[in-house]
Amino acid sequence: MKTIGILGGMSAASTQIYYQTLCDLTRQRLGGLHSPELLIRSLDFAVIEALQAGGDWEVAGRVLNREAIALEQGGADFLILATNTMHKLAEQMMTGVSIPLLHIADATARAIQSEGLKFPGLMATSFTMQQHFYTDRLIAGGLAPILPNPQDQETTHRIIYDELCKGIVTDDSREIFISIAQRLHNAGADCLILGCTEVGMLLDTSNVPCPLFDTTQIHCELALELALN
Repeated sequence: MKTIGILGGMSAASTQIYYQTLCDLTRQRLGGLHSPELLIRSLDFAVIEALQAGGDWEVAGRVLNREAIALEQGGADFLILATNTMHKLAEQMMTGVSIPLLHIADATARAIQSEGLKFPGLMATSFTMQQHFYTDRLIAGGLAPILPNPQDQETTHRIIYDELCKGIVTDDSREIFISIAQRLHNAGADCLILGCTEVGMLLDTSNVPCPLFDTTQIHCELALELALN
């Protein structure tokens, strides 16, 4: 089994989900007491969030690059970045790194295309929804993403950072997310991308009106496939 290098902590809740998902998938695949070979570097999200809020992406990129190099030196065979938003810095992160990065948007685009769908609604942080680093990868993958209206984007971002990243889950926020997903479906979305790991804390196949693509699940399935082959 290859060693999966996970750069996480953005947020801690996200990294916990990645760890649990990879463990569950490995046990389902191999049975018994099997678990994945992992090397995890979990950052202090307060530091990263401050850089995000201040627009200091260059500094954040240097932090991710330093950690990616450390994961390679530590013995990782390939890397996954346990966050959608910070894929904005994927290219800078991988400067001078020789092992591959499994890009979450590319994996998601392939999964959606394999189901014959094309118009995914995207619920994520404002960075992921409003900037082009993520949606451009989806478009390059043959998709035509549909975004929430500006007010719904603001609400989604607020709930992610103020609640979900802190492990806070409320029925009120769940109902808000369900309503946003419904509006995306009404606007023509034929499926929904959970474009932030934490969104899956509120939405699942039982409360979304169209096929759902959980980026964390997709990312982990691809990572395990590579690790075992």
